[in-house]
Parts: sequence; structure tokens; C-alpha cells
Amino acid sequence: MINFCNGILTAMITPFDETGVNFEEFGKMIEFQIAGGVDALVVLGTTGEPATMTEEEKTEVIKYSVKKANGRIKIIVGTGSNDTKKAVANSVKAESLGADGVLAVTPYYNKCTQKGLYDYYKAICDAVKIPVIAYNVPSRTAVNILPETAEKLASIPNMAGIKEASGNMAQV
Repeated sequence: MINFCNGILTAMITPFDETGVNFEEFGKMIEFQIAGGVDALVVLGTTGEPATMTEEEKTEVIKYSVKKANGRIKIIVGTGSNDTKKAVANSVKAESLGADGVLAVTPYYNKCTQKGLYDYYKAICDAVKIPVIAYNVPSRTAVNILPETAEKLASIPNMAGIKEASGNMAQV
């Protein structure tokens, strides 16, 4: 695995108003995090409610975040999906819009095999040059990245780490 980002990475919510994403408030939140000394922001992760957003809104959130951060901190974009092709396309798009890295949740609903998990992350990593962080949250996705699979993922050059949310300290 590569050394990509150390320190505090804040999972950002996406504020909405009656017209959609409230970019004025989002900008204030970004500045607050930067002033607080965080090292990176995770936008469009599950905390940011991308499942409730249009593709256009997601694109605008990425563009806005990258522009607002202006290189002061890293922007990591949530790009995972239950469809490998969609996760790859999301990751390529995030990279093209200036993201510093991507966070990809394990495919949800599909309950894929460990080989399927490896293939999913390998496809994402092969499609982009930026760092990729796997997101293991089996309580939400019904699939767990096992330690043996995590070890295999570590051999992929731009696999930067795992956001581990299994709750299983023995596994960690």
C-alpha cells in the first residue's frame, strides 16, 4: 500500500435546502474543517448521502470541493457502488475532476465473494492513478473484507488503505 494521507480525514455531510445542495453552507463547512486543521475531506461518502443525489449534483459537489480546497487539503471522493462498472466510472470521473483519492465502499446487496471483492477493487485501482481506499462496512453492505483479502489488496500499487468499520477488533 502507498502512503497517501495521514491525520484527520473528515467525512462530510452534504447540506441541502429546498433547491438541492446548499453550496453556501457546504463552503462554510469546508472552511471550518480547514481552519480546524484536518488533513483531508471525504465528500460523497455514505455520510454525504450520495444515494439521495442526482449525478449532476454529485459532479457539482466534487467540482466545488476541489475548487474550495484549492490544494490546501486533500479531497477524497466516495465512488463505490454495487456495480463494478459504475464504481469504476465514478472513480474515473472523480479523478478527472481533481480528486486526490477515492473511497469505495464494498459492493452492497450483492454479497460477493472474497475474489469478487478483490476483483472489484482491482478494477477501480486499474482505472485510476490516484489512491484508492477500500471501505469495509459489513453492517451496511452484507459483505466483509476478510484479512486474507485485505492482504491481497495491499499488493495493488495504488491501494492506499481500508476504512475499517466491521466493528470486529480481532479482525482489525
